[in-house]
Amino acid sequence: MRYCARCGSEYQDSVVDCTDCPNHPPLVSAEEMRERGLPLPHELDQSRFVRAGIADDPVTAQIFADVLDENRIPLIVRPGRSGVVDELTTGNLMPWWELLVPDTSQARAAALLEEVKVQGLATADEAGRAAEEEELEDERSRQAAVDSAPPAY
Repeated sequence: MRYCARCGSEYQDSVVDCTDCPNHPPLVSAEEMRERGLPLPHELDQSRFVRAGIADDPVTAQIFADVLDENRIPLIVRPGRSGVVDELTTGNLMPWWELLVPDTSQARAAALLEEVKVQGLATADEAGRAAEEEELEDERSRQAAVDSAPPAY
């Protein structure tokens, strides 16, 4: 087999020039590819990327990406949109972000993303409780101010 040193395409021995590249560079042998430090097509990374999770907004997508990056999990964030059926039935075309990781890291990545979601829900619950407490405190202080005000004649 012969190979293009520019694009890595593989050709039969009878072919002389690469037909995939501009200017049709000459093809070289596997030995010459190795001498140049270039990988052969079957030596390239063959990782398959699969879905680890979905984010509903760009902020969540970035949080998820940061977590996966901190854990050294390669990631592709692919933006998407709802389909035509969603637009017809709801009137909305909602965006979403798909998080893709190598299939060998999918289980670990999905577990990390689920952990982040649970932490986010807990944080949202805490924020809700804090807001309710603050509102109750404001209401009590307003009521105390009304109770302590001198009567109007």
